[in-house]
Amino acid sequence: MSDKVLDMEECTTKTGPKGVINDWRRFKLESMDQENLPPAKRELLRQMSSPHNPKDSCRSGLNRKMSVQEYELLKEEDDGCLKKYRTRCMQEMHEKLSFGPKFDGVHDLESGEDFLEVIEKEHHSTVVLVHIYKVGVKGCEELNNCLDCLATEYPTVKFCRIDAVASGAGERFSDEVLPTLLAYKAGELLGNFLACTQHLSEEFFANDVEAFLNSYGLLPEKELPLGAEEDEPDVE
Repeated sequence: MSDKVLDMEECTTKTGPKGVINDWRRFKLESMDQENLPPAKRELLRQMSSPHNPKDSCRSGLNRKMSVQEYELLKEEDDGCLKKYRTRCMQEMHEKLSFGPKFDGVHDLESGEDFLEVIEKEHHSTVVLVHIYKVGVKGCEELNNCLDCLATEYPTVKFCRIDAVASGAGERFSDEVLPTLLAYKAGELLGNFLACTQHLSEEFFANDVEAFLNSYGLLPEKELPLGAEEDEPDVE
């Protein structure tokens, strides 16, 4: 990023109506393909983004009223740029409102001690989902594959799995109640789903498991990938 853009960022206030307008103006300027602009517009863009008096750049630059020429320049292709701007704002808001740690993939628990530690010591805002499985039991392998997919889409949820025998409670988790999903938050049990695949169709996928968990409010809002555009139909 150029020094000029950094100067603009340092003096722009993002709070209040003027701050929002200035933030939008800066985003619009940064998003334009300046190389392919006509010379007259490129010169106007240079004047807008590089005020003559650096000390008064905030007042004489971003905070001043737009001229007619500036307005015409900024309003071009507004629809597409506005989508990108809204996406960026939503991403920034999401990052500010996201609390607690993030995780990578499904965590394999090796013992009952690991199981107790993950539910008792995890961050109080984190939902911990534990899949208790056994190799060879119908639905367990499929559910493991689904959780592998969901773990990439919900990094603030801690997905775990543990073999029923390794948990030290094999007699409690017989084949008839597997696969089992347990949901915890701040050490408290939120959900105990025995033989959970009976709530799904014969052939199920990650989106089916996602819908099941969402029906109990166990998954947060999905994170919006940085740079992703909103999927809105074009209006003629």
